[in-house]
Amino acid sequence: MSSSSATAFHSSFCFSSHNKLSSSPSNSHQPNTSLSPKPKTLLHKHPLYTPLHSTVSSQTKEKILCLEIMGVDSGKALSQNPSLHSVTLESIHSVISFLQSKGIHQKDFAKIFGMCPKILTSDVKTDLVPVFNFLSEDLKIPDQNFRKAINKCPRLLASSAEDQLKPALFYLQRLGLKDLEALAYHDSVLLVSSVEKTLIPKLKYLESLGFTRSEIVGMVLRCPALLTFSIENNFKPKFEYFSVEMHKKLEELKDFPQYFAFSLEKRIKPRYVETVESGKKVPLSLMLKTTDVEFRELLAEGGG
Repeated sequence: MSSSSATAFHSSFCFSSHNKLSSSPSNSHQPNTSLSPKPKTLLHKHPLYTPLHSTVSSQTKEKILCLEIMGVDSGKALSQNPSLHSVTLESIHSVISFLQSKGIHQKDFAKIFGMCPKILTSDVKTDLVPVFNFLSEDLKIPDQNFRKAINKCPRLLASSAEDQLKPALFYLQRLGLKDLEALAYHDSVLLVSSVEKTLIPKLKYLESLGFTRSEIVGMVLRCPALLTFSIENNFKPKFEYFSVEMHKKLEELKDFPQYFAFSLEKRIKPRYVETVESGKKVPLSLMLKTTDVEFRELLAEGGG
């Protein structure tokens, strides 16, 4: 790594931390002996540097330190993305610089790289540029709102524009989700969901419960998050309780698909038990979406 590149990289992400360290009283009174080698970079002064095993290369140490200084768990990042071991600092710096040029703030990196360390080893030209082109041209996101979209769903940056994002958008729009603003800023997790492995199986499961395709589309339009819920951990246990214990009809789920968004143990079961014990009839939506105070008032008044 050239000295100019190293300086640029270190000053961008580590300089403020090292300044604080070097200006602290404990550091200012350290004796300057000839036995102490002069640090090659400011990173060598950081307390995180010394505990690292001596066999770890200096470049790996610097990558670990820069991850930690940005607020990223280096151990988790290296475990989830082993390519970080071999990628150069210049490459990481190019990714960070590119994201900053797109309006991403340094304080956002902890969340973005923490959730998706794969982004750090992306190729700017072949991986990241196509994603931002997709955000701009397909989702119609203005440049100044890139940060908002990325912070909502960092996985966008780790997804292939051609193989994932565009096919997902095409499928969702054919399904009826045509609100690009909602997909960009609220339901963007749908764009990083596999059409074949995630979206289609969930639609088929809902069909197996007795809903028609048009009814399912209507439910998804009212509650896009429906397509993000797990079949095994969400749909199955909640539908079983809905049909077996609550003896409810599909019509109520069609009108209130948000039922699946509530916790079975913390919301659905206790609210239903209280409703039964009160002897009142309360519509599913009011039973779940009201506050505790409003719910008690509904039971006292006789519900719907």
